[in-house]
Amino acid sequence: MTSLQPDEIRLIEADSAPSRFARGWHCLGLVRDFADGKPHTVHAFGTKLVVFRGESGKINILDSYCRHLGGDLSQGEVKGDEIACPFHDWRWGGDGRCKQIPYSKRVPMLARTRAWTTLEQDGLLFVWHDPEGKKPTEEVAIPRIEGAESDEWTDWHWYTTVVNTNCREIIDNVVDMAHFFYVHGSLPTYFKNVFEGHVATQYMNGDARDDYPAPEGQPKMLGTTSVASYYGPSFMIDDLTYHYEFGDHHTVLLNCHYPISADSFVLQYGIIVKKSASLPEDAAMASAIALGDYIKVGFEQDVEIWKNKARIDNPLLCEEDGPVYQLRRWYEQFYVDVADVQPEMVDRFEYELDLTRPTKAWHDEVAANIARQAKPTETAP
Repeated sequence: MTSLQPDEIRLIEADSAPSRFARGWHCLGLVRDFADGKPHTVHAFGTKLVVFRGESGKINILDSYCRHLGGDLSQGEVKGDEIACPFHDWRWGGDGRCKQIPYSKRVPMLARTRAWTTLEQDGLLFVWHDPEGKKPTEEVAIPRIEGAESDEWTDWHWYTTVVNTNCREIIDNVVDMAHFFYVHGSLPTYFKNVFEGHVATQYMNGDARDDYPAPEGQPKMLGTTSVASYYGPSFMIDDLTYHYEFGDHHTVLLNCHYPISADSFVLQYGIIVKKSASLPEDAAMASAIALGDYIKVGFEQDVEIWKNKARIDNPLLCEEDGPVYQLRRWYEQFYVDVADVQPEMVDRFEYELDLTRPTKAWHDEVAANIARQAKPTETAP
């Protein structure tokens, strides 16, 4: 191996984004948005899907193009428990079998299309993707979310946007402590990662920045406590508490995505807020909307970075940048066959950052910003 010299220029290395899509559960959004008895189009995993709820109440997902002559089922009509092709009215069931052809006395034995495994849980719709065609196991089950669909919590407040880059960019945020200060205006005080099996967790506490005053009429936020875990390649549950002068707001934040293509994905995020004596139903929902809008600003900041940055497979790191390479090694397990998953991809790994240096540097920067803000503006004579 050739050793690098101190004056040697570091070059960016980057392979093309993988054409294979990750194995795992992917959240398509809220059940309520697909439950109107009409067909819905979803572009995912490099293909086109049709999502529909039949009269049995179950939401089904099929390949959208009819195996007869290629009609688009998402432009068809739900009839009973089947989706009818708009081209010739072939009726497809949620199991992928053609159930009837109104003008034919029999259905061809080979009249089958791809039916996707679905999960409806906590008001969310999931679809299972596996390039090997295997079914999900209990080991990779999505955990239930405390508070979801409970009278003690608000309904989901939901956001969706399309991001034109590879979805690895959003995964890197799991270990990227420093960007929370420079991009999102937070001040991390504790940061730790744990990877084990198909779960990657980020533990982070943060203080509010005194150089970012609260909006007029809004309570002062003191900081946040967050435990955010990816369950598989694309679905994160964040138990997120906002600490205010008057008390805490307990929330659950979801951050999830599914790929459209190798170079684009649908980013979705939603929030629910726990009601309390100091935060009754109307106030809790207003808080969910306000916090959701606040989080939306943060994601928009990320998207702006992603759409202008380069893909980089050999990032040059400093000690405080966290375990980027270890995270990517964990993430790789979802892009190889199950038989090719290596122990180093799934063995337990823990890393806690030493924040001594960043904390001092950032407090100094905040103090300098406050001093500059307090300095009277000179006016021209």
